[in-house]
Amino acid sequence: MLDWTDKHCRYFHRLLTRHALLYTEMVTSGALIHGDRARHLDFNSGELPLALQLGGSERADLARCARWAQEWGYSEVNLNCGCPSERVQRGAFGACLMREPELVADGIKAMRDAVSIPVTVKHRIGIDKTESYDFVRDFVGAVSLAGCTTFIVHARNAWLQGLSPKDNREVPPLRYASVYQLKKDFPALTFVINGGITQSAQIEEHLQHVDGVMLGREAYHNPWWLSDWDARFFADASQTSQTRESAEQKMVTYMNQQADQFGTPWPSVARHMLGLRHGLPGARRWRQVWSDHKLKELPPEQVMALAHGQD
Repeated sequence: MLDWTDKHCRYFHRLLTRHALLYTEMVTSGALIHGDRARHLDFNSGELPLALQLGGSERADLARCARWAQEWGYSEVNLNCGCPSERVQRGAFGACLMREPELVADGIKAMRDAVSIPVTVKHRIGIDKTESYDFVRDFVGAVSLAGCTTFIVHARNAWLQGLSPKDNREVPPLRYASVYQLKKDFPALTFVINGGITQSAQIEEHLQHVDGVMLGREAYHNPWWLSDWDARFFADASQTSQTRESAEQKMVTYMNQQADQFGTPWPSVARHMLGLRHGLPGARRWRQVWSDHKLKELPPEQVMALAHGQD
């Protein structure tokens, strides 16, 4: 979710669900150590609970970054062993790390020794075209020995050659049964399933077999879906009175705050809520207005009025 789940996106999603655990976009250990650390790590406290997703493989660097995550107030630090992009592979992290479970275990142990917040791993069920359950079972077994108790599993292989990251989310076949089997083989561990999930009924079905469900692009493109989750999955009906319009108004208030405090132009925030009226009459016109950069000099209240056909 690089360039997607930034702090503005997460603020918006937190308006829709108070309980779902949110994740940052993947941040490399190198970016934190050598780059603008505050830009990568700062977040609004209202986003919590929030996990920092790390990319890296050097144990000392991972431990250092995990300590920063805890100091900044993150709820969890997650090591990405699932991203298949060639750029990530050149950096020796992401899905290619599944070939080196002992290296991953070493990094997990270093992070767990450095912090008290949970340290988790996100990974695939395999790499390239070999569909061997033993491969992912042995990976989980080795990493769990380092003390990792939570695994977020994208139920597809990662093909490291010949597919773009987009194709890697669609072409390798989904094999949910492999994730279910992991739960059976390691009942004391927590397994969260990911991949190809677009409906609440699917979430309910998966929860019969595993401990949790992670949603990515479908939640981004159809964010109003999140507004049903607290009542449906967390027994909290306090959000049921919220409407799309009230969420949009809260985002307008947030846009003004970001402009006043940081000089952030409202289009940088508004781009994350363009799916809010997904499936409704007039949604296309509404999206066109909120994505029209020719209106960027107008205050967001006026843009909202135009989006709803008001003068």
